[in-house]
Amino acid sequence: MKIKIYPSVLNCDQMHFADQLNAIDSADGVHLDIMDNHFVPNLTWGLPTAQAVVKSTTLPVDAHLMIDNPDRWAPEYAKAGCSIVSFHFEAAKAPLRTAEAIRELGAKPGIALNPATPVSVLADILPRFDQVLLMSVEPGFGGQGFIPEVYPKIKRLRKMIEEARLSTDIEVDGGISDKNIAKVVEAGANVIVAGSFVFKREPARAIAKLREIAVGVR
Repeated sequence: MKIKIYPSVLNCDQMHFADQLNAIDSADGVHLDIMDNHFVPNLTWGLPTAQAVVKSTTLPVDAHLMIDNPDRWAPEYAKAGCSIVSFHFEAAKAPLRTAEAIRELGAKPGIALNPATPVSVLADILPRFDQVLLMSVEPGFGGQGFIPEVYPKIKRLRKMIEEARLSTDIEVDGGISDKNIAKVVEAGANVIVAGSFVFKREPARAIAKLREIAVGVR
């Protein structure tokens, strides 16, 4: 499967948001973290920002909803023009209905799991999602270290996908750098979210470095 690099703009210089978006135009998409200070202990953006980002870039916008009541709000991000809308299994009451609503609005539905949530919870619903987002840090803040227990979790999920003969993307988010991306890809991930590593250095070079390592593994 194609390797995709999605910089997380949670870690960008938000006083120069437009310039930062231009600086990552060599990436495969933009990862937008939506937090409500309820599901996670942090507050970021809402629909107006998602709409503005969609209008300001030609890259696909990958919205990660770390919010309560995603069944109500996830379709709104599809309406806003986000290409992928991922919401948390832990927060959803009707994940299949929500996934269908996202798809009907022209976006790809994704399902996200916290580090402690086993991939086995997806056994009966996996075919309904285009992407599974595995958190490799505790959700809420950028700049955390990668939780190593996520490596076998990626492997188990890749096995589930292959056994079901699906083409589901595995996205991994949190603590990824040039030091561990090879192991993440070897485990079975193909969509890499990187925030601090990209925006704490020259973004285009950081993206190129991550891509070079990841493609070399594949």
